[in-house]
Amino acid sequence: GKLHRGGPQAELALLGSNAENHADEQPPYRESLVFPDPVDKLQQFHDCMMGQNLPLEIDLHQTAWEICRNHNIWEETRMPFTITRRQLLAAGLPAAGFLLAPKLAWTKAEIGSKTVSTLSDGHLTLPVNFIFPDVPQDELQALLSDGGGKVEAVEPPCNLTLVEDGERKILFDAGSGPNFMPTAGKLGDALAEAGLDVDAITDVIFTHAHPDHLWGIVDDFDEIAFPSAQLHFPRVEWDYWYDENTVDSIGDARKTFAVGARNRLELMEEQVTLFDAGAEVLPGIEAVDSKGHTPGHTSYVIHGSNGDGVMVVGDAITNAAVSFAKPDWPTGSDQDPQQGIETRVALLDRLATDKLAIVGYHLPDGGMGRVERDGTTYRFAGES
Repeated sequence: GKLHRGGPQAELALLGSNAENHADEQPPYRESLVFPDPVDKLQQFHDCMMGQNLPLEIDLHQTAWEICRNHNIWEETRMPFTITRRQLLAAGLPAAGFLLAPKLAWTKAEIGSKTVSTLSDGHLTLPVNFIFPDVPQDELQALLSDGGGKVEAVEPPCNLTLVEDGERKILFDAGSGPNFMPTAGKLGDALAEAGLDVDAITDVIFTHAHPDHLWGIVDDFDEIAFPSAQLHFPRVEWDYWYDENTVDSIGDARKTFAVGARNRLELMEEQVTLFDAGAEVLPGIEAVDSKGHTPGHTSYVIHGSNGDGVMVVGDAITNAAVSFAKPDWPTGSDQDPQQGIETRVALLDRLATDKLAIVGYHLPDGGMGRVERDGTTYRFAGES
């Protein structure tokens, strides 16, 4: 596997302080192994390395990519570990020997008095023939593969936006929770890495009610996962998913989405405030109609005091390789593909014209960047 900056899994790299002198070797201190019980085996592995008196170092505040760059060592390990920072600390390991990567919490921008960050909920795995079923496949593969082999599936990251403004800590969407995909539902670890717990969240604002955005609002005990938070939901979106007829009209492929959404909305009722597109949901946060992906999908502009701002686009713009270069291509994840195209084109034009930053729920490296015009289309310029 590769060490990479950003993404769904944590990888551990063992780094020797003199690694730059062994760039062409496979030295004994560079062993990488995979174990079924990572905490127990990490302790054994650490003891083994210390027993050989091998100099190792760690900085839990840097990613593997940064350490590889700083130490001028190769970016390959033979096997990736999957482990969280919480598990690493639970093992009682001293601050030597292991590096956790990538970051789950990405601090990105200051917008006026607001700090805008993103938190990783992990990633999804989606077949290409579901996401882009009705587009020229040769052109699609050229965009997705970047000269490699045929791409059968994509693994979009899940980036939740966190806004800190005075006493307020505002989360956009709630992640997928533990019951959607095994590669997602990692928000708790990201909050821990950011030094926050669920009680610190004062507000949760939703873009829409698909599982990877909504299902994490309820914990394993059918309680609201953010007990102190006021919940904010677009009225059109709420009405659609709360309607008992939606489960029959949505189609078999999305029937579980409808059942899951209705169940969670019922549990949210006592904490929720509904609003319409165009409303100022909280001070400096504007709701923008971005229907198409779902009937009431809503994006948000977080306004600064100097005319600056960032737009949280949810799933209106989803793929860095395709959505910008081919905004007029339909996507199978949109419930109304044609409306999705119209929305995507309009948002990209506004983002490029107004020079707003963008946070995309499924865009790479934390999801924040800029939209740049590229002839008659666009490109995504990430900020990492």
